[in-house]
This record gives sequence, C-alpha cells and structure tokens, in this order.
Amino acid sequence: MATDLWNSLSYRRRLFLGLVGYSLVLVGCFLSFQYHREKSFKADELNSQLQLVNTYILNELAEGKTIGEMRLHEVSPHEDMRVSIIGSDGSMVYDNTIDSLPGDNHLDRWEIALAMKRGSGYTLRRHSKLNDNTYFYSARRGSDGTVVRTAVPYSVSLIDLLKADTEFLWVTGVITLLMCVIGFFGTRSIGENVTRLSRFAEKAEKGERISDVESFPHDELGEISNHIVRLYARLQQANADRDREHAAAMHEQREKERIKKQLTNNINHELKTPVASIQVCLETLLAHRGISEEKREEFLQRCLANTERLKRLLDDVSLITRMDDGGAAIGKESVDLAGIVAEVVTDAEPLAAARGIVIKNDFMEPVRMTGNMSLLTSIFRNLIDNAISYSGGSEISVAEVSRNEKNIVVKVSDNGIGVDPEHLSHLFERFYRIDKGRSRAAGGTGLGLSIVKNAVLFHGGEITVGNRPGGGLVFRIKLSRI
Repeated sequence: MATDLWNSLSYRRRLFLGLVGYSLVLVGCFLSFQYHREKSFKADELNSQLQLVNTYILNELAEGKTIGEMRLHEVSPHEDMRVSIIGSDGSMVYDNTIDSLPGDNHLDRWEIALAMKRGSGYTLRRHSKLNDNTYFYSARRGSDGTVVRTAVPYSVSLIDLLKADTEFLWVTGVITLLMCVIGFFGTRSIGENVTRLSRFAEKAEKGERISDVESFPHDELGEISNHIVRLYARLQQANADRDREHAAAMHEQREKERIKKQLTNNINHELKTPVASIQVCLETLLAHRGISEEKREEFLQRCLANTERLKRLLDDVSLITRMDDGGAAIGKESVDLAGIVAEVVTDAEPLAAARGIVIKNDFMEPVRMTGNMSLLTSIFRNLIDNAISYSGGSEISVAEVSRNEKNIVVKVSDNGIGVDPEHLSHLFERFYRIDKGRSRAAGGTGLGLSIVKNAVLFHGGEITVGNRPGGGLVFRIKLSRI
C-alpha cells in the first residue's frame, strides 16, 4: 500500500520527500553526535575539577597530613563532595560519608580499574550501595598505588551542569527548516526539468517532431536537457542522412553490378574500336590501289597507332586478369625502387618535353625492396603517363615522403587542373573515364589506374588520391619493402 502511494506521487514530490528524509536523518545524526559530545565535554570538565582535588589530596597525604587537616573547601567548589581512599589491594581505607568501612574489594569499580591501569578515570553515574546515593566518580592513583576517589552526588545542580545546551538544537532546527525550503524550490526546478525531459522522451519514442518540446529552465540541468534535445535532433538528422546514404549506396551497388555485367561488353567495345579503324584503313588501301603515297602513309600510320592501342589494351587486360587470379603466379625479387622510378622518368621525358611538361625526380637514393619489377614499373608509368595526357599542367613531381625498414611512402603529383571531387572515389575503377572522348583520343584504355591500385595492393600497400590546394592531383603510395 505504501509502495503504491509512493509510486503515485510525482517525481518532484518524491525527490523533495527523499531530500527532506535524508536531511532529517543527517541532522538527527549530527544532533545526536553533538549532544553526546557536549555531555562528554562537560563530564570531562567536571572530572578535571575533581582530578585537581585528587591530586591535592595525594600530595597532602604524601606529606603526612590527614584528610581532616586538609583545606578541601579551598580547592573544591562542591560542598557535598565525597572523598574515598582505596588501598592498592582494593580495600577502602577512608570514606567521609560512612561510619564503618566496607570489607568488599573496590578494584572492580570502573573508575578504580581505570586509575589502576592508566593513572586516572571516572564514572559518569553509579548508585552507591553504602549510602544509597548516585554519584559522579573521579579517581586518581598515587605513586604508592593508593587511589584517591572524589565523587559528587547527582543533585539537580549537577544534572543541570552536565546537561547539554539546547540552544544549538533550536539553531539546527531553524537551519533544517531553511534547508527544507531551499530543497523544495530546488527539487521543484529539477522535477520540472525531469518531467519535461520525460515528455520529450515520450515524443521522441513516438517519432514526433522534437521542435514542439517546450523549452527547459535556464539552469545547469536545463542546459543539459537542451543539449540532449539538440543531440537527439542531430541523431535524427544523422539517421535520415544515413538512410539516404544507404539508399545511395544500394543504388551505387546495383549500378556497380550492372557495370560488372557490362564489363565484357565494354572490353568488346574497346577492342572493336581499334579493330574497326584498322579494317577501314586496310579496306581503303585495297580498294584504292592508286592512292597517293601521302594518303597511304596516313592510313598505315593510323593502322599502326590502333595496333599499338590494341596491344596496350590486351596487355592491360592480361595484367589485371593475372592479378585478379592471384599473386601466386606473379614472382617477386629484390629490386631497386629508385632505379625503377628513374627509368620510367627517363622514358617519359621526351613525350613530356614535347608537351611542355617538366618531370622532377626527387627519388635519388637507392631503395631495396622485394617486389615485381613489371608491376612496380606499371605503377609509376601509368601515373606519369596519365599526368602527361590529362593533367594540363607544366610540372610532374615524383618524391619520396618517408621510409623505414618495413615501408616506403612515395608521392606523385602534378600542377594541372585536378579532378572534380565527385570523380575522385571512382578514379581506380576499371574503364572509368572522366572525359570519355578525350581519354580515347589520348589513347587511354581506361584500365591504367585500376592496374596501379591492384599493383599497389599486390605489394601490401595502399594508395590515395586527392586534389592539391594549388591545383592538380597528388597520389600518395605506400609500399611494403618486405
């Protein structure tokens, strides 16, 4: 029943009642501790007064005086003080409140036991069977083992003396009340935040627009709640973007599958183009045997060019097929990568110079690595040939970025026109052309960069491409030397 009643309360009320209960328990523990601490302090203070009397009596006894000869009224503020002397064997030697001394042993009395063990001790309250009074006892042991014990009866004045002051109780009560008031307003603000956050969670779960959620108070929890709302809005937007990207990726995947199905047709088309051109040239030469030498030379040069293009296409298809079939058929040996780069640059320089392009080779120091010379050559040959044919720049650079015992990183860049960002992720796809007409006119097969990527992967590396800030493309190639 109590649980149902508690659960029926709002979060704000439960929070407030919980805070009040916690405050009351905390204050109660503090009051109890402080009350007993103050009583203990006053008992210690009274014990100190009586210990001074005990010390005085012990000193006087050591000088040979009797209790009657001592001026106790001068050292004790208590007129009805009881004085007892207990021997080292526990027997009572003297007591000023009784006529005949008892024969029982007093070593089991708490204050006597403490005095014997530690030199002094006291008992806050104990009833005496000898005179039927209740006393506060304080005892001290002398050097000869004698114990002097003084006691003050529990009269109204002593009870008032040992009673703890109650002023701090009232002060603490007022502070507790103020804490409850402050807690009420504090928990109300927190409760409102939690309630509104709960309503937001319900709307979010239902998929409702979060912009309709009421604003939160301008405090720390309110700011946190506003952050949660904004984060949820971003998550909602991210999910929407993810769904769009997923749909785009699925569309792209289907497009890739369609392209793969057309791969054979593309290869056939790439083969048919130079073959058809060669056929037309040869048929023209056979049909017009009296053609001029100049025209004959033109047709023969065209046949040769298309034959070279056909040869490059067949070589590239063969190379990609070998790499697709697996690297076991491709051998590796120790090669000098710097020498391979230098040879490729030397071979490409005449064509580059004819187009006004300078090739800078900053890759001069020998670098030994385990690899396939043909594939490594194809990497740099294709990259440099592409830059010469399509970059539109005036400079091509091949440079070593870093090296260690396991890897080497090389950069190939140009200062040309670069590539639109939308094409960058497709550059390594087979038969992908940014400008199909221009690519074919330049004699490209559409397989060069695909060969580059597969050759890099064969050597345990990776390749990335991006536009340079000043214009042009930069390829970053990481190769394994092992």
